[in-house]
Amino acid sequence: MNKQESDVLLAIAQRSFENQRELAAYTGHALGVVNKALNSLEKNGYIDEMKATAKTKKLMDERQPQNAIILAAGFGMRMVPINHETPKAFLEVNGEKLIERQICQLHAMGIHEIYIVVGFMKEKFEYLMDKYNVELIVNSEYATKNNIHSLYRALNHLHNTYIVPCDVWCDRNPFSRHELYSWYMVSDLIDDDSDVRVNRKNELVLTNKAGNAMVGISYLTGSDCEWVKERISSFCKDNRHDNDFWETSLYKDDRMIVTAKVAHASDVTEINTYEQLRDLDDQSNQLNSKAIHTIENVFNARPNDITDITILKKGMTNRSFLFRCKGVKYIMRIPGEGTDQLINRREEADVYRVISGFHFCDDPIYINPENGYKITKFLDGVRECDPHNDDDLKKCMELLRRFHDEKLIVNHSFDLFENMEFYESLWNSSGSMYQDYEQTKKNVLQLRGYIDQHKGEYCLTHIDAVPDNFLFYQDASGAEQLQLTDWEYAGMQDPHVDIAMFCIYSLYDRKQVDHLIDIYFDHNCSEEVRTKIYCYIAICGLLWSNWCEYKAHLGVEFGEYSLRQYRYAKDYYRYAVERM
Repeated sequence: MNKQESDVLLAIAQRSFENQRELAAYTGHALGVVNKALNSLEKNGYIDEMKATAKTKKLMDERQPQNAIILAAGFGMRMVPINHETPKAFLEVNGEKLIERQICQLHAMGIHEIYIVVGFMKEKFEYLMDKYNVELIVNSEYATKNNIHSLYRALNHLHNTYIVPCDVWCDRNPFSRHELYSWYMVSDLIDDDSDVRVNRKNELVLTNKAGNAMVGISYLTGSDCEWVKERISSFCKDNRHDNDFWETSLYKDDRMIVTAKVAHASDVTEINTYEQLRDLDDQSNQLNSKAIHTIENVFNARPNDITDITILKKGMTNRSFLFRCKGVKYIMRIPGEGTDQLINRREEADVYRVISGFHFCDDPIYINPENGYKITKFLDGVRECDPHNDDDLKKCMELLRRFHDEKLIVNHSFDLFENMEFYESLWNSSGSMYQDYEQTKKNVLQLRGYIDQHKGEYCLTHIDAVPDNFLFYQDASGAEQLQLTDWEYAGMQDPHVDIAMFCIYSLYDRKQVDHLIDIYFDHNCSEEVRTKIYCYIAICGLLWSNWCEYKAHLGVEFGEYSLRQYRYAKDYYRYAVERM
């Protein structure tokens, strides 16, 4: 039975029609298509004189919606600047939370078995269990894997099921008491970012051109559920699919196995950005963002003066986003999860005061020592240092030496050993994930004596002088310039710590470490200093390993980086001891 026949059959089963023209108007299909469908349905015993038969009632019972799975685990990164304040599911439109509207629309169609897959800020969803009798399913990997892994955790419930992304607002109820086939909802709006389009057969096929905007709501029944279960189970065992959307499981060759359901753009909206929410409901409570209010105050701007808000990157410490205000482009930094325990923002503000005028970086347009919000100018054509390009390394090390040679002073320090212990204390007594942590820590602490004997003169040290923070750009005349950004960890310390930090962030091997040391010292590094830098690599490796373990407890994972930091602690302890 094709889509047209199913639409006609479902219409007949739900109400009476006087004639074919009335039926055609109701279904939206051409009169000729309706007549052809009627002939086929009658021939196969589904209708008798435009009345549903017992065979139809049995089919409707077999394919009737049983439940719904709402996918609500992700960060919603593109919702800056409000994604650190609330999950996307709780965005409000016309006074209604998205997820509560979806639940109520499902209830209106008799669907009360609802599963919500949660992850980010999962505790905020708990009240829904009491209010709507839903069940929560936790995806603990939401920070590192895409929503295919969310649906994987709910596969046992996939049977005549609606799959619903939590960020979709529907003016009209998209659900029904009866469904006869599987479908995937797209919009009639053409989207340059979509790679799927609806063809004349109402199939969803891949395209290299602009396609139909993907809404994401889907209904799966029968054999299509089994296909998706098998595919997702297979994909989730292969880390090459970690970043896949669940829709990957719907494709067979160049098209989806399910039919397209096309909705009018005015009836359904996927809310991916702050500006989309503002366009849909400029009175939404979620628009009341501290970050936006800050921008308004700094630039004496109105809300509509702030445009082109886009995520810059999810940094290891902060979230940063781009925006335009009155036509000029800026970057705003918002501190990330748990940052208030890691960084003293008053000390950071003091660092910016001390380095002002030295041209190591652009002075912030705004910095708040209370909450860490910072606004800087946007530099066009910026690229980060390539840690495997010698020309880049020479320029970066020259800038680093020039900064160190100024011997600037602030009133606070960055103590490696104190911070190592501090990050460990944030684990909430859960202990390290590494079985030999205590021995590794004991070994690293033994290096303190050698460092104390050979440490250099303390001065303001960047601490986070890693390749990503060395930015190349062109000035107004077209000349290449270089600056060092992100000074939030900076404090008084042995400046050679900056060399160690650059090495471990770049995941250098020993040969590459020695090469960078030679560049910084122009091939004139003493054996004692080289050994000391090895000690710093071991200490800093354990320091950032502890930091990564703390962030892991907050649901933020750094993959290979965290594992390699722990290896630096072990390997460079051994290398340093061999040289002593």
